Amino acid sequence: MPELSYPLWSTGPEAALLASRDVATGEIVFPALPAEAPLAHRHETVPVADIGCVYSYTVIHPGAKTGLAPYALGFVDFPGPVRIFGRLVGAARPVIGARYRARPDASFGYVFTTVGS
Repeated sequence: MPELSYPLWSTGPEAALLASRDVATGEIVFPALPAEAPLAHRHETVPVADIGCVYSYTVIHPGAKTGLAPYALGFVDFPGPVRIFGRLVGAARPVIGARYRARPDASFGYVFTTVGS
């Protein structure tokens, strides 16, 4: 994974995705703003809740010649509220409203896994 200009994960014992919260409005944005961002002074870095619910998804079917298996991408809603897009793993076909947990991933930075996997 390439080096990022913003923090993606917290460093505590329980890793959590990091987002930015506008101190005036409370609006949360993901990913967290880098310190060099023009609006960074108006935001504080906050952890994203561990578990969210699938809002929407699609299953990608790569061409047969690629040899890649189908995979799911989707939006997961977390308390805050904040909606994050990413790869959904742990179920062949996700379900709207299903609970997913954010987990670190070496290739993508993070993935969402079904709760219980």
